[in-house]
Formats: sequence, structure tokens, C-alpha cells
Amino acid sequence: MKLKDLAGILPVEGTASADLEVTGISSDSRQVKPGVVFFALAGTKADGAAYAADAAGRGAIAIVAGQGSAIAGLPVPVLAVDDPRLALALSAARYFGKQPQTMVAVTGTSGKTSVAAFTRQIWEQAGHAAASIGTTGVVAPGRNDYGSLTTPDPVALHLLLRELADAGVTHASMEASSHGLDQRRLDGVKLAAGGFTNLGRDHMDYHPTVEDYHRAKLRLFDTLLPKGAPAVIFADDPWSAPTIQAAQAAGLEVLTVGRHGDFLKLKRVEHERHRQRAEVEADGVLYEIDLPLAGDFQISNALVSAGLAISTGTPVAKALMSLEKLKGAPGRLDLVGTTANGAPVYVDYAHKPDALENVLASVRPFTTGRVMVVFGCGGDRDRGKRPIMGEIATRLADVVIVTDDNPRSEVPETIRAAILAAAPGAIEIGDRRQAIHEAVGMLHAGDTLIVAGKGHEEGQTIGSETLHFSDHEEVRAALRERAA
Repeated sequence: MKLKDLAGILPVEGTASADLEVTGISSDSRQVKPGVVFFALAGTKADGAAYAADAAGRGAIAIVAGQGSAIAGLPVPVLAVDDPRLALALSAARYFGKQPQTMVAVTGTSGKTSVAAFTRQIWEQAGHAAASIGTTGVVAPGRNDYGSLTTPDPVALHLLLRELADAGVTHASMEASSHGLDQRRLDGVKLAAGGFTNLGRDHMDYHPTVEDYHRAKLRLFDTLLPKGAPAVIFADDPWSAPTIQAAQAAGLEVLTVGRHGDFLKLKRVEHERHRQRAEVEADGVLYEIDLPLAGDFQISNALVSAGLAISTGTPVAKALMSLEKLKGAPGRLDLVGTTANGAPVYVDYAHKPDALENVLASVRPFTTGRVMVVFGCGGDRDRGKRPIMGEIATRLADVVIVTDDNPRSEVPETIRAAILAAAPGAIEIGDRRQAIHEAVGMLHAGDTLIVAGKGHEEGQTIGSETLHFSDHEEVRAALRERAA
């Protein structure tokens, strides 16, 4: 590709570098090599303009910056654009070129990882080579890469999409975080359909209000999806109505699912310990489904997933029957084991108020004894959610143990104190390993324990250091100790 091939995205006409060969796209000056186009992005901690000279010195053939940038005196052209992040995403899409033929994205506060994983599994059962991209990493035929970012940066994302397409993947589902949508990371992805799960309090350290948070989510529907594309929206959430209105205003085909859904209507659910029996109506036909996953929220996630699969060509009956073979995403109400007296221990990623409320409420119907929870809150993140989560835990659980999550640069005791202020009667055990082991030791027959907050994560960040830590490993170790 030559620089002039990015015309329409970048103002390259008439530049001295127009015929130069582009060897890469980057917003990290440390990754720049000769022939790379460097995008100087303004971030919350640093301004890419400060690294433009370094990028030029490393061989960048052009610098892309915002209008009015003070970058000057470089030996390469500085291309001014209105939205450098948008230009980066579109340039990366054009540079890498190939994507799986059918791409869908799902947004919402909770359930994105499960929906992306479930949609992939439904496609797989329909005979497609499918992939999912999100918080737990990338899963595709012959590939299972652990990840950390819900929505990768545009360069990494479009490189990944090309790799998947080259490997024969035809269908891919991905999570669309509010950060990713707001920062234009999904622009350039050719989406066939989009999904919405729910909206609760999250990322209030980034978004000034919940309304702003919701607006960021809506970019999936009012900006990224082409007119007429399906928008599969869970209908039973307080934020469903404004999401439906926005999707309709954008000219999308709105397909609602859930108890109030029109496309896939949930008629009845019977909750059991490790599964749920559901009746779902579609096109006037009633389907009886045994979902092998616990929790009302998993029914919601499964219906959004089925809606995405159906709206992209999977037959209705095939998609709904595929729900009976679903495997839960790692760390999402994940049954790790049971004690000798039969008490189950689950690990769940719930690290925000709505998610914690959902997971605690979901185990109550099949718990004859006490619901117990071990959880904490992350440091350097939304401080306002800490007392909210403390209140939820003490309202919905019988035994609450407050421990450390990822304290990062904050003093762990300060984080725990904010939770405990709204959690009367809660037990404080700062050491997460000790908290898990003591909680397992407290289990009686009929009890259920949830270890919440970290889910699939395999590290704990204390200060600037991330130490190996797995809730799954600690639960299994505690169960072995009790069985010895």
C-alpha cells in the first residue's frame, strides 16, 4: 500500500510522501519503523504529539495529528484531521484489509463476554468457522489466546481480524466496550448486526454521568451499524426503551428479546441448581429449551446471542436448540467445585453493582441454606460504586466477606473501608487467598458461595506489580484442604 491509498481518510493528495510505501500503522512511537504512518493521539495521561519527533526519527513517513496541532519542524509531512482516533481506525481497517465475512458486536454493562462466546458457539453448531473476541481473549478454531482488553486498539484489532480471515474464520463476534466505542476502536469494522444486554453503573471514572456512558454505548447503533442492520436488544432492562428508540431513529431493524421481547419472547423459566428450563416463543412457535447454565441473567445473554445468530442467517430452530449445548464463558458463574457436604462454590467476574446483584439473586432460588459472597473493589477506578456494592452484598447475601480485588496504587484498607461503611455485619479479611479459604471452610450443606470480582483473571495488581493469582486455583486448593 502507498500513502496515497489512504486518501479519503487522510489528506495525502499533493504531499511529497504520497507515493511512499506504507509498511505499517501505529499510535505508539516505540513501535515505529521505516515506512510507518504515526498517529499522534491525545490521551488522558499523555499527548501523542509529544512523541511525533521520536516517530519521525524512527522512520515514520507521515505524522497524523488533530487540527491545530503544534507539531512543527519535522522532516516528514504532518497531516491534520478532525478526529485522529477515527482516522487511525479507518486507516488500520484499510491497511489490513480482510475481515471475517460476518461480524457482530455486543455492548452493555454486563453479559458482553457471555454473549460473544455464546454467539460463537451457536455459529459453530451451525457449521461455521467462528471466533469470539473480548475480555477473556480470542477463541477461534485452533486458537485460544488469553486477553485483557475488552475491545483491542484498532491496529491490534484489524491485524487480528485479518489473521482470522486468513485462517478461514467466516463469522466473528466481539465485545464493544464504552471505552472502545468512545475511542473509535470499532470504526472500520464491517458489522452485520449489533446487540445490547443492559446498562448499569460502570466506568464512572471515565464517563461523567450514566447518561454519557449510555451515549457511548449508543455509537454502536447510531454510528457503526449500517442502516437496516439488525439491532438485537434485550427488552427487560430499564435502559432498553431509550436504546430501542435510538436504534429505531438510526433506521435499524430492531429485534427485541426477553420477557417483553417481540422477536424471541421468554414465556416461562424454571430454575434449577445447574440449569434452567425455558420456553421461548419465536414466529408463533413455542420452543422448550434446557439451558445448562444457572442464573436468570444467562437466559438473557443466551437470547441476545440467539438473536444475533438468527439475524445473521442461522435458522431459528437451530439457534434455539443450540442453547442446550452452551458452555459458560470463563469466570461467569463458573462452578469450580463442591464441598464434601455438597455446597457449590462459584467464581464470577461480577465487579460492578448490577453484576453483583444479578449473580447473588441468581443463586438464591436453588440455595436452601446461606448465600455467601467474597468480594472487593478495584483501586484507581470508580470509587462511588464501593458503598453501593457493599449494600447490595449485605442485602442479598447472608454472609459477606470483604477482601482485596486489584488495589493497584490505592491503599487496600481504604478501599475495604468504603465498602464496609455500607455493609454492616460484613467480615473483613484483606488477604484474598485467606478470605477464599476461610469462606470455603464456613460452608454447610445447602449453602452457596460466590467468589466475585476477578473471574477469569490470573493476576492481582498491588501497587505497580501484578502477581499471579487465580480465584479458580484458590477455590480448588481450599476444597482439597477441606476434603483431606
